[in-house]
Amino acid sequence: MRKLLALALLLLSPTLSWSLDQALEAKIGALLGRMTLEEKLGQLQQLGGPGTQPAPPNYSEAARKGRLGSVLTLLGSKNINELQKAALESRLKIPILFGFDVIHGYRTIFPMPLAEAASWEPSLAEKAAQIAAAEAYAAGVRWTFAPMVDIARDPRWGRIMEGSGEDPYLGSVFAAARVRGFQGTDYSEPGRLAACAKHWAAYGAAEAGRDYNTADVSERTLREVYFPPFKAAVDAGVATFMSAFNDLDGLPASANPWTLTQVLRKEWGFEGFVVSDYESIKELIKHGVAADAAGAALAALPAGVDMEMVSDTFMASVPTLVQQGELSMETVNEAVRRVLRIKMRLGLFERPFAEDLPEAETMKKPEYLAAAKEAADKSLVLLKNDGPTLPFTKDLKTLVVVGPLAADTTSMLGWWAGDGKPEDAITLLDGLRRKLPTASVKQFQGCDIDCLSDGGFAEAVEAAKSADAVVLALGESYTMSGEAASRSSIDLPGHQLELALAVLAAGKPTAVVLFNGRPMTLSKLHEKAPAILEAWFPGTMGGHSVADALFGDVNPGGKLPSTFPRNLGQVPLYYNHKNTGRPALNPTDRYLSKYIDSPNAPLYPFGWGLSYTTFALKDLSLDQKTIPPSGSIQASVTVENTGPVAGDEVVQLYIRDAVSSVSRPVRELKGFQRVTLKPGEQRRVGFALGPKELGAYDQEMRWKVEPGTFQVFAGTSSAGGLEASFDVLSK
Repeated sequence: MRKLLALALLLLSPTLSWSLDQALEAKIGALLGRMTLEEKLGQLQQLGGPGTQPAPPNYSEAARKGRLGSVLTLLGSKNINELQKAALESRLKIPILFGFDVIHGYRTIFPMPLAEAASWEPSLAEKAAQIAAAEAYAAGVRWTFAPMVDIARDPRWGRIMEGSGEDPYLGSVFAAARVRGFQGTDYSEPGRLAACAKHWAAYGAAEAGRDYNTADVSERTLREVYFPPFKAAVDAGVATFMSAFNDLDGLPASANPWTLTQVLRKEWGFEGFVVSDYESIKELIKHGVAADAAGAALAALPAGVDMEMVSDTFMASVPTLVQQGELSMETVNEAVRRVLRIKMRLGLFERPFAEDLPEAETMKKPEYLAAAKEAADKSLVLLKNDGPTLPFTKDLKTLVVVGPLAADTTSMLGWWAGDGKPEDAITLLDGLRRKLPTASVKQFQGCDIDCLSDGGFAEAVEAAKSADAVVLALGESYTMSGEAASRSSIDLPGHQLELALAVLAAGKPTAVVLFNGRPMTLSKLHEKAPAILEAWFPGTMGGHSVADALFGDVNPGGKLPSTFPRNLGQVPLYYNHKNTGRPALNPTDRYLSKYIDSPNAPLYPFGWGLSYTTFALKDLSLDQKTIPPSGSIQASVTVENTGPVAGDEVVQLYIRDAVSSVSRPVRELKGFQRVTLKPGEQRRVGFALGPKELGAYDQEMRWKVEPGTFQVFAGTSSAGGLEASFDVLSK
């Protein structure tokens, strides 16, 4: 009741809010004044934990001395409480902050983040993060290293699976949704976690798509493409940031004062703390910007990194640096203030211990599993459906399932599976057998995931010849996408394509189901397969979702959050590119920006996705023809289900500033809405376009809405659609 009253008063009185902030800062200052330098550095030290095993004795010793501020990946309330007890035996009794990579679920695993973005329904991602927070909190976790909000335009990069794709607008909406899901309105409440926006900054721009690699990005591209999802996280109240591994414009991200201090704190007003990525401060030595541990600490701490993950350059070097006058005590104090501020806002001082609750009451609740099923349903993207082949009829007598991923429980969960258990996952084979209890559902692996041998091809092909229908379960194993999983080829691994072509030659109704963490090159498969369903790494309930979709109980309505190229030579390929002075508009003209051996266009564009029904857009209109630079305009369009069954369509709104002082992308997503319509039903969908949507950085890097003509496009993908235009006046 006291907390509710305080919240009500806080909402009613800005003065009271200021007073509470002042009281918090006074409390932090009083505690800071009692701390020794060793205790201060302890708050800036995070160590890696042993998972579900007890913490090693040296951790308890460090905690009792006040030399340990945070631990990552120590799980289980018993283990966490034992180490926390040691911390509360220290002189100042400052509790430890326990963190974990809760990326898309803790025990109930949701579709991977890129798949969640394919739903184009941010409320689902918010709900998934809320459930993940509730489960993780029950296990003693209070801080998650999520959301990952990096924009990724290169599918070779394995961590593309962990974000929301290639578009800054879509990425920003999902970044904010996930922060809200993890933190709620008050992350000190039971069942909530402090969130961490990562990886700051431009980690997803790694050259050659190779993880941890350098990024060479202009300030314009940083501010217009890579920064917006991070700014959205700040605006949503994210508690912490994580600095990245990569070099950026000659400075590693963990020693970059422009990104860490100038942009993040001075421009955006971020009040939380920044934690380095795993040993990224120590790695400044290998980057070549520090000669030793002392140099690394001296580069990172003043730049704006507050907490050091795993390596110990702060603890080992800062006392000498302070003594020698190379580092000010105020720099140390400011970092400690930031860490203490989050610990206090998190309520750690009042509730330092994990609640010892039975797992049966907190993990995998029926409503959690139902939410994971809904998220998986809505993340499915129907890439192709000739005939149509899908949905299959339920009166099949024999269904043959071929491929290495039909019964792979671990790969259903994906790389960032939290504390998920493979035995909990529903595989495609499980889902199909439950869907068709009276049919003969036979499985033939055909080959392992790498398909190093075609020894199983013949058996699979023979089985396919006698089947009523065939499902090919192809793609990547969970180890092929995620951190440290960059690929120089994004084709189907091994000889899976040859397996698929051999089975398809049997001539039976066949659907391909893809399990993967990234866009792939599927041109040959697209030519031969009549139906392709993108399932991603769909999580605990994924097998039920895919089976429901194959037989029409779920109508796929997801859309691609990343472009699928025709071939690797097109990469990086993304929809919101610049036009160039020689756009490839005339296929017979050689001297244009194009390939001589491939179309420029992707196989599947950003925003692409089919349905078992059809939709039509009509009557795009704008409520004004001219607006001032500070004005706004309303665009609206009607969407109609013109097909035979109910389904979902994602109406997408794009703009283009036709003439600007700087070149602008050919299209920029500025709004979207997923709608469910019955056959024959139609709905009017509206979008507001104001300075936030219409503005851009000019030649002097000032944000403004420039006068001139703006084109508006309404479509069901980034290609094609209806078009209208309006003018922004000079005054």
